[in-house]
Amino acid sequence: MAALKLGPLSDDKPVKVTVELPANVYRSLVSYAEIHGRETGEPVTEPARLIAPMIARFIATDRGYNKARRMRDGHSPPS
Repeated sequence: MAALKLGPLSDDKPVKVTVELPANVYRSLVSYAEIHGRETGEPVTEPARLIAPMIARFIATDRGYNKARRMRDGHSPPS
């Protein structure tokens, strides 16, 4: 079993955004969706549903972004 970074998908109210992906990125997204479906037991019929959780995961784990955000919001970084 692979250890995917992306967990189960939530059902949240979406905001429509249009993006263009290079063909190789889209093929990787389709492949990821297939593997994700096998791992979670919840097949992803529309690979684009993975984009928002992937971006959210990326943002949540970006240390530089989170540090800058804390500084912007007036919170001092942890020592």
